[in-house]
Amino acid sequence: MSERLEDIAAAMVTSGKGILAADESSGTIKKRFDSINVDSTEENRRDYREMLFRSTEAMSNYISGVILFDETLRQKAADGTPLVEVIKAAGAVPGIKVDGGAKPMAAHPGEKITEGLDGLRERLAEYYGLGARFAKWRGVISISDDLPSGSAVRANAQALARYAALCQEAGIVPIVEPEILMDGEPGDHSIDRCYTVTETVLRTVFAELYDARVALEGMVLKPNMVIDGKNTRNASVDEVAEKTVRCLKATVPAAVPGIAFLSGGQSDEEATAHLSAMNKGYDLPWQLTFSYGRALQAACLKAWGGKPENVAAGQRAFAHRARMNGLAATGNWTSDMEKAA
Repeated sequence: MSERLEDIAAAMVTSGKGILAADESSGTIKKRFDSINVDSTEENRRDYREMLFRSTEAMSNYISGVILFDETLRQKAADGTPLVEVIKAAGAVPGIKVDGGAKPMAAHPGEKITEGLDGLRERLAEYYGLGARFAKWRGVISISDDLPSGSAVRANAQALARYAALCQEAGIVPIVEPEILMDGEPGDHSIDRCYTVTETVLRTVFAELYDARVALEGMVLKPNMVIDGKNTRNASVDEVAEKTVRCLKATVPAAVPGIAFLSGGQSDEEATAHLSAMNKGYDLPWQLTFSYGRALQAACLKAWGGKPENVAAGQRAFAHRARMNGLAATGNWTSDMEKAA
């Protein structure tokens, strides 16, 4: 496979495929495991992720890349094969989450700034050696009637740009993820408020990327959809699709090869329906696909339940969700397909 950034980025947004976010932090994966009464041990985490990566139908047909947590990038499968090699054998690109998490921003109540730039150049060189060819950094933006502040937006955009420039220097494609929190507090914002904030954030992010001399052809954008807050949900699928596309066309340069949405608090089927409506109804300058975590894994996690005898059932559930989203990435999903399954 070519090592040019543009080629890696293009492979990550291959038509009909998307990115599996399997980079849950130790705290998040523990919560997911608690929900099925499974202890979050290193071995259980490995077994769970190996089940996903060895799901041949899903991985080879619908998954273009996998975002890993530091521990997983270094882990070997039960038979001793490095998990990175299992991913590559399925035809997907291995990636790595590199940010240090969102921490409260000083003097900005209710807002966060993502840490992790210190020592990032050295970590990227190590991750490249371990097989990672793309990375992910998430900037978290709070939304309410008076948030975000301009300074929080700028600080997060600058961090994303500095991270992206360091990635490209290391031969790694950056996924640039500015997330406006749909399910943050108070969660009562309208879809129009989300549009305004998303537009401002994306304009700021691309201005910073330009200043940092990031090659847009060698990156992937991972934004939120334009959607109303978790406590006000009444926007239709068509309205979410129309406003999201309009916002992206106003802010994202055509040089960016692809946009891989986060699911951000949407149900599995909602995240699929919104993506399909955008691909079906609009002529777009970029590939529009998915980079889902929970929305790809929730059903699979439940079907598996931590039991070796349920691995095949877990893989079937994962393959179904991956297929639904693969169809959505080409605008060919319908809700009838969910019922048929």
